[in-house]
Amino acid sequence: PPDDMARRTQACTFCHGEQGRAGPDGYYPRLAGKPAGYLYNQLLNFRQGRRHYGLMTRMVDPLSDRYLMEIAEYFAGLELPYPPPAAQASPPPPSLLARGRELALHGDPARRLPACVQCHGSRLTGAQPDVPGLLGLPPDYLIAQLGGWRTGQRRAHEPDCMATVVRRLSDADAQAVVAWLVTQPAPPDARPALERPAPSTDAPDLRCGTAPSPGAGR
Repeated sequence: PPDDMARRTQACTFCHGEQGRAGPDGYYPRLAGKPAGYLYNQLLNFRQGRRHYGLMTRMVDPLSDRYLMEIAEYFAGLELPYPPPAAQASPPPPSLLARGRELALHGDPARRLPACVQCHGSRLTGAQPDVPGLLGLPPDYLIAQLGGWRTGQRRAHEPDCMATVVRRLSDADAQAVVAWLVTQPAPPDARPALERPAPSTDAPDLRCGTAPSPGAGR
């Protein structure tokens, strides 16, 4: 068989789905098409203890920074269509969706909450080089990540802007944002925006850290 990245990343796709399209159980997110910088940062976060999942940590621990970036660049280069939003047995009430839409598109200046589009792109498909998209993700995964940031189980490089945002977000508003996001179809061209948006004027104190560029070794 050919020794290429498609074959080398089969261990990834066993959980994250064929070609990294997302796992079937709601907890393994899509990898295909995410910004390479974001994917690389998350691999580092698992290896360095900012994210916690034993299987991921064991898989990435022996790999060099440069090879982790190769993996990230491989999945980032897969431009695959997103499936339509999954049908929900109990659709959320319109009032909840309206609140989620307001927070996602406009934020809540009174509580210093920036809109999701402020960082994740005007189409919520992410932004280069390291901001992920929010569409096409299952509700269980989104809720788990928000909870992880709130409890400290998930962290990013300091200053950790997402941790700050989530602590300002009430449980009801977190539910509303997730409920609205999972009903939104991804656009036909779901590639991340080419540039990260300007800092939010609604929450000027927010700053986001990034990982260093990969070196030759660990």
